[in-house]
Amino acid sequence: MVQSIERAMEIINILISDNRKSSWSLSEISDKVGLPLSSVHRLVTALMKQGLVMQIPETKRYKIGYTWMEIGFWLHEHLDFRETARPIMERLAQEVEESVYYSIPDNHYATIIDRVDSPVSVRIIDNLGERIPMHIGAANKSMLAFMKPEKATQIISHWLPTEAEQKQLRQQLDEIKETGYAVSYGEKTKRTTSIAAPVYGFDHKVVGSVYINLLADQATKDRFPFMTEKVLQAAEEISRQTGKAP
Repeated sequence: MVQSIERAMEIINILISDNRKSSWSLSEISDKVGLPLSSVHRLVTALMKQGLVMQIPETKRYKIGYTWMEIGFWLHEHLDFRETARPIMERLAQEVEESVYYSIPDNHYATIIDRVDSPVSVRIIDNLGERIPMHIGAANKSMLAFMKPEKATQIISHWLPTEAEQKQLRQQLDEIKETGYAVSYGEKTKRTTSIAAPVYGFDHKVVGSVYINLLADQATKDRFPFMTEKVLQAAEEISRQTGKAP
């Protein structure tokens, strides 16, 4: 039984192994998996019964089935982002010795949904559940920069009525796109610095931002590269666990 499952998954992995190839013949699958045609046919037939593999009637070639889409959507709908991100946030807080937050987009705002306090005595506290306009702060700008252009334009126009203000923000967002992270200085709370990176989910959609909040005088030139590297690593790890494609 275990061997059959392993071989079936080998076939599934072959069918999705090449983005340039949308379908496979039985002989191609057989060559790749290293099994006789009869064994591959038996496994493929079983997978087709469950909708995990489908055959193109005109060519008799095989491709991935739509059941995987249903499974993917179910996982996405039932995924607890806080539960997924929490261990990574806790590790990040220990590594940088600062408070770490997780925010999610909420229409024209972003909402803070989780926080791990700094392991040292001095802490910057933003309240859970707080809604912050999307154009303010590193966390929000890191999400805004990588959103779909039409959505970003809608948000920018909502908060910034003049072309000069919009142009200034777009220049900031372009810089964020180049570096992959955002930094803000006292935009929400005076004498603080935030360093943030976006988190992606299914279909490379921005689903949140993980960020460090610290006193401005603690964001020294010596510490800054280390903290940005750690934030980027944490965001990438959370993204992988929340459905981002490799």
